[in-house]
Amino acid sequence: MHEGTHRMETYDHPTLLQGTDRQASFADLISEVEDSCRKCTLMTPITCLAGCRTWKLKNQFRNLYKIVRDPDFMTRLTNTLKNKTRLQLIEIVAKGRYSAARLQQELKTLGFSHSQQTIVEEYVTPLIETGLIQEDQNAYSATLFGCRLSELASGFIDLGDLLPPHSECHEEIALDALTTGPKTHEELEKTAPANSVARILSRLQDAKLVEKSQETEHIFFFVTRRDPSMEELSPTERRVYDNISIDGISARKLAKKTSISLRRTYRYIRRLKGKKLVFAREKPALYWLTTKGTQMAVLLQGMRNLTLEALKTTAFLAEEKEINGRLVHNVYSADRKDKSEEMVSSKIARRLIDN
Repeated sequence: MHEGTHRMETYDHPTLLQGTDRQASFADLISEVEDSCRKCTLMTPITCLAGCRTWKLKNQFRNLYKIVRDPDFMTRLTNTLKNKTRLQLIEIVAKGRYSAARLQQELKTLGFSHSQQTIVEEYVTPLIETGLIQEDQNAYSATLFGCRLSELASGFIDLGDLLPPHSECHEEIALDALTTGPKTHEELEKTAPANSVARILSRLQDAKLVEKSQETEHIFFFVTRRDPSMEELSPTERRVYDNISIDGISARKLAKKTSISLRRTYRYIRRLKGKKLVFAREKPALYWLTTKGTQMAVLLQGMRNLTLEALKTTAFLAEEKEINGRLVHNVYSADRKDKSEEMVSSKIARRLIDN
C-alpha cells in the first residue's frame, strides 16, 4: 500500500466493538468513526459496505436513532427489560456472537429452559426492536447501546418482579418523583392519574421500594404566634402548651410527653384553642424511597439519560446521507449552533424526560 493511503479497518469482531471504549460517550464514538471514515481511502464503495467495521458501527447508530426517536420508547424499553430471561440474554450477547442454539445452552446453564423458537420470538426479538441486540448471519450480539444498558442494569435481575411487566410506567414515574424527597398522596397525584395513585403506592410498598410514614394519627396541633403571656394559663395548660413542638404534635404523643391522660389532653387543647394559642392541622402521610427504591430510581434515571444521549447524538449521524467528515464534537461546541441540533424534536425529548 502506498504511503499516505489508509487501509480500511476490517470487520473482524462479532460485536462491532473491537477497539472501542464502551464507557465513552456516543458523541465521542461517532466523532472517532467519522474521523476514521474521513481518513480512509477505498477503491470501491462495495468494499466499504462488505467489510468495514466502522461503516457497520455507523449503520448501527443510524438504526438506533430510528428506534429511540419514538416518543413511547422509554415505556417500551422499560417494559421490555422487566424480564429475567431478557436481562440474562443481554449479558450473554454482550460478550460476543451467539446462535440461537448457543443461547439456548447458555440459558440452560442459568436455569432457563426454553425452545430455540421461544428464545428468538419471546426474548430476542423484543430486544432487537428496542435496539439492544442485533442479528447478523443468524447470530446475535449486543449493540453498543445494549452493552451500555446491560452495565447499568447489572444487579437488577429481579426488575420484573419489582415493577409490573406490562404497564404505562406510572410506578417508574412515581419513583422518579420521590427522588427529590418525601411526597404526600396529593402531591403524587400530579404525576399519575389520581384514581391510580393508591394502587401505584401499594405496589411500590409491596415491592419494598417505598415506605409510608407510620403515623396513625393525621391531626396535629401547633402553637400560634399569639403571646401566651397575654393569657392566664393554669399550670397544666402551661405544661401542655410548652410541650407542643414547632413541627406539631399529635394528641396521643402530647399526652405521653405530659403524662396526662388522652381525654384530659384533649380538654386542655380545647381550652388553649379557645384562647387562640393552639390550632389544629391535618398532616397527611408521607411516602419516601427505601434504599432499594433509591437504587431503582437511579437505574431508571440512568436509562433515561442514556436514551437521551443516544437520541441527541445519533440524530446528527442519521441525518447525514453522505459522510462529509464533520466531527460531532464540533457540532456540540458552545460557539456553534448547527441547524442539525434543532432536528431533535423538543416534543420527543420532553416526552423522554417526562417518562
